[in-house]
Amino acid sequence: IREYRLYWGVNRIRLEKSKKSIVIMHPGPINRGVELDADVADGETSVILDQVTNGVAIRMAVLYLTGAKPS
Repeated sequence: IREYRLYWGVNRIRLEKSKKSIVIMHPGPINRGVELDADVADGETSVILDQVTNGVAIRMAVLYLTGAKPS
């Protein structure tokens, strides 16, 4: 886990080095402190809560549009 966090985890320092227009996205659930630091996940550029809120509806729409039939 430490190695993953070191190479791939997003923290405030990495975020500050990125473009200012960056949007933080994650479908959830988040491994806080591993994938994303809490201040990044809850920050002003994060749309994670919107993604989680709309996730079920989006998946239902995709299944409907691809012709999947409910069982």
